[in-house]
Amino acid sequence: MRGNKIGGPIQWKMHFPVEACKVYQALDTDEGRRSFWAESAIEANGFIEFQFANGYVHRGKILERIPQKTWSVDYFEGPVTVELSPDGRGGTDLLMTHEGVSEDDWYEVHAGWLNVLFPMKAWLVHGVDLRNHDPTRSWDHGYADQ
Repeated sequence: MRGNKIGGPIQWKMHFPVEACKVYQALDTDEGRRSFWAESAIEANGFIEFQFANGYVHRGKILERIPQKTWSVDYFEGPVTVELSPDGRGGTDLLMTHEGVSEDDWYEVHAGWLNVLFPMKAWLVHGVDLRNHDPTRSWDHGYADQ
């Protein structure tokens, strides 16, 4: 997003032409996260185990839940907070903030969030999964559609 600076928080905004309850459900349910974010993302005891197509596994603690408003998880290098607000026309504006990303990883993580947000929008709005689900064609191999 314009104004982001290397080493500072990463922020992205996205508009969804669906109600906040649907956006929140995509973030806060195992099925929702599996549909756009990771091959699986199962929650147990306040932690989510994200399993990615390239075989990588990350375990993140849920930090905050306010239905239809805020959802936050400890994700890789720091907290990720998603804030949802109604657009006044039945849709939802999303603001995602990822804090604590190191300068060395900043560019990759900044770009990587688009690989989460656009598939999320495609799934919520059109019921389409944009990912390729092929471990030989992952982010590690330069593919944006992992």
